[in-house]
Amino acid sequence: MLELYAAIWRVSGRRQIVLIVLSVCIAALAAAPLGFHKEIINLLTKGDIDQTRLFMLGAGMMGVILLSLALKWVMGYRSGILGEDVIRLLRARLITATASGDAQVPVGTLSTAVSAEAEDVGKFAGGAFSDPVVQIGTLISVIGFIASTQPGLGTIAVALIIPQVVIVLVSQRKVNTLVAERVRILRRSTDTMTAKSISDAEREILEAFDHIYDTRRTMFIWKLSSKFLLSVINGIGTVLVLMLGGWLVLKGRTDVGTVVAATMGLTRIQGPTAFLIAYYRQVSANRVKFELLRGLFPTG
Repeated sequence: MLELYAAIWRVSGRRQIVLIVLSVCIAALAAAPLGFHKEIINLLTKGDIDQTRLFMLGAGMMGVILLSLALKWVMGYRSGILGEDVIRLLRARLITATASGDAQVPVGTLSTAVSAEAEDVGKFAGGAFSDPVVQIGTLISVIGFIASTQPGLGTIAVALIIPQVVIVLVSQRKVNTLVAERVRILRRSTDTMTAKSISDAEREILEAFDHIYDTRRTMFIWKLSSKFLLSVINGIGTVLVLMLGGWLVLKGRTDVGTVVAATMGLTRIQGPTAFLIAYYRQVSANRVKFELLRGLFPTG
């Protein structure tokens, strides 16, 4: 994995720094709407509502949301363009190395490498650094906000993440093996298609397609099972926050605004957590594809 990130940094280091700065700014703003939300709810529960303060809080909340969305737009555009540049670079190097004779690559393998594998790795490179930074930063920002307002609810938020990490680590190891196997099978089948006539290779190619189908079916079982378990954990967390928060309100140890903000914060945590889980799966799969692409050039 470190080799993949090192390769990405070599070809896009300066542009990655800009993306990282943008992601830090986005993460810093992540918990701000929750603070406004808490103040608005508590203001509405009072008998005499200060309308001027209510509208000021609403305007401040909207301003923070718009600023965050604008930064996300800029980051998304820059990371998308960077990804396309890396895709173009990978494809150019594959074709140039093959044309010059530096790499002896079968036509079928070259075709899948240029059309699919290079695109997957290139797209990943665009957000390789900034995407995890913004999501991890969002988790820290939101959990910090919840913990600062009510430590008990913050503890629940943190506790939800640990079992999800364990589940993903276990399931993704199996998925990585299946990803590498699927790519190798697809390469062999396309090589066969270009090396022989279709009629001569029909049975071999169809058997390869069946193998790919079985591999993908197993991948679906692992991915969907882990997704089911993660959703169960998130559901348990929501119920626990509502029950503990409600009990604290009844005991006079917190206010309604804090509980509502914590519940919304838990939803905000689920987003980055789900993204980081998907991101880990993506980086793991792309690490496999990167190794397979690099294997096409024995001289390095």
